[in-house]
Amino acid sequence: MDYKPEPEPLSESSKRLFSFGVIADIQYADLEDGYNFQGNRRRYYRHSLLHLQGAIEHWNQESSPPRCVLQLGDIIDGYNAQYKASERSLERVMNTFQMLKVPVHHTWGNHEFYNFSRDYLTNSKLNTKFLEDQIAHHPETVPSEDYYAYHFVPFPKFRFILLDAYDMSVLGVDQSSPKYQQCLKILREHNPNTELNSPQGLHEPQFVQFNGGFSQEQLNWLNEVLTFSDRNQEKVVIVSHLPIYPEASDTVCLAWNYRDALAVIWSHKCVVCFFAGHTHDGGYSEDPYGVHHVNIEGVIETAPDSQAFGTVHVYPDKMMLEGRGRVPDRIMNYRKEAFHFL
Repeated sequence: MDYKPEPEPLSESSKRLFSFGVIADIQYADLEDGYNFQGNRRRYYRHSLLHLQGAIEHWNQESSPPRCVLQLGDIIDGYNAQYKASERSLERVMNTFQMLKVPVHHTWGNHEFYNFSRDYLTNSKLNTKFLEDQIAHHPETVPSEDYYAYHFVPFPKFRFILLDAYDMSVLGVDQSSPKYQQCLKILREHNPNTELNSPQGLHEPQFVQFNGGFSQEQLNWLNEVLTFSDRNQEKVVIVSHLPIYPEASDTVCLAWNYRDALAVIWSHKCVVCFFAGHTHDGGYSEDPYGVHHVNIEGVIETAPDSQAFGTVHVYPDKMMLEGRGRVPDRIMNYRKEAFHFL
């Protein structure tokens, strides 16, 4: 009789703890297919809603459903504003999201601000700050009302931080306000082009109108939350519409002051992943400090016969992105503790 060795018991590190969904740049509009501003990439405005429905059906049917879904911004397209269809299109997408059986956290991107003012968004269903978790006796970790950012704990010892990448921006703010004037000044100092959406000839091509940045106030708040997470040995996932790491993104799509955001993150050991949208092409890179920068491919430029979303499975030693359609699978190992002291 052949001897069969006993199967190895599952190691502690191979047990899945929880999962979460990711989807980016849905940009729905009730329009025929079109193209991007350069006219070289097709956009499937109507079909993006069907892709979203497919993603939701998948998440709802998973045997172990995700704890939440991260919607990485640009939920409806800017064209809606031209056709006076912003509210109607947003309602259609939000009605679709209502089919999802788990909470969704909404990030704000440039297309939200093409359609709505910041005040409107703050009072809309796209404001999911009510899902935040507060840290008792640590008032410094409570975000200001001046920007749209918060943190939450989907599973013990894992903290997710949602950032406002248009905190500093000329989009969605009253043009008579001091903040608008301040942001326009920053933009013009770095971008002399008449068309402020053009990166032509720029030394720092991220300084275009369709991007934005993080205020010092928001970065100080981020630093406080990461300090708490370090102290409590939490692992942190950061979420933003705009990417912040050049190796994972087209440089024209980066946040204005991405270096400042990286400096804060790199001064802590707790950050594991940074998820962003905006690029539509997707992208990935692990930075020198072991942070995985993942840009999720955009639904808007995904052909009807494909898909663009993912489920991230979280383990004690890694995260595994299970992609669908254009979104590739990725294994993201956490950096080893020894690394922190090198």
